[in-house]
Amino acid sequence: MKAAIIIPARHASTRLPGKPLLSRTGKPLIQHVYENAAKVKAASSVLVATDDQRIFDAVAGFGGAAVMTSDTHETGSARIAEAAEKIDADIIVNLQGDEPEIEPGYIDRLIALQAKTGAFASTLACPFPADATAGPGSPEDPSAVKAILGAKIADDAYWARYFTRHQAVWPRDEAGRIIQPQDYYLHIGVYAFSKASLMDFAAAPAGALEKIERLEQLRILERGGEIALELIPQAAPGIDTPEDYEAFVRRAGKGAA
Repeated sequence: MKAAIIIPARHASTRLPGKPLLSRTGKPLIQHVYENAAKVKAASSVLVATDDQRIFDAVAGFGGAAVMTSDTHETGSARIAEAAEKIDADIIVNLQGDEPEIEPGYIDRLIALQAKTGAFASTLACPFPADATAGPGSPEDPSAVKAILGAKIADDAYWARYFTRHQAVWPRDEAGRIIQPQDYYLHIGVYAFSKASLMDFAAAPAGALEKIERLEQLRILERGGEIALELIPQAAPGIDTPEDYEAFVRRAGKGAA
């Protein structure tokens, strides 16, 4: 099956404006994401979908492929659905434009899982670090989305039963303390869809749970769709804040040394 990776990118960001074009590493962030995605062996093409001419020009400037999309899209999924209409691919991977360090081999595994199961969509998750007992990046952090696993599909693959910002499943001790954070699973927001399911998803209205949790993937579960989930050992840090970008610049500098 033929797979393509589409990277939705917009210039506006509440916590980190102009994020795709930040370039203290010597290249814009969107280029780091693009070049990493190009290492995915199972993908035949990589495309940036944007509504901003500056991002389009930056991608063209480093020799990447980009397409301009409508500026009315409220979600990245809607943006990639527009871009996917003209792409010859059976599987479409939605890779966020602020994820420059996801191991390409994990995306290969994601594509393979989607091809094997024929699920409405497939995604990734990993255990929380054993020292993530409190604060940001721990299971109690609402921005760290928890995946609830269902039946096993294969060695490291499961059906996803729910996603939540809440601390779930609830700790068993009376104080509600997180004793075993590694028993929780952190959702990693990269998805593989069939082209048909992506179009169906983008056209469907948000459901009640999606509106409450503000988690787009719940739309699939609410409508009876199945999400396959591949467990990987650890997550690469995404870039949401100035502090995240500072840390990325330091890591990129060490890699170049």
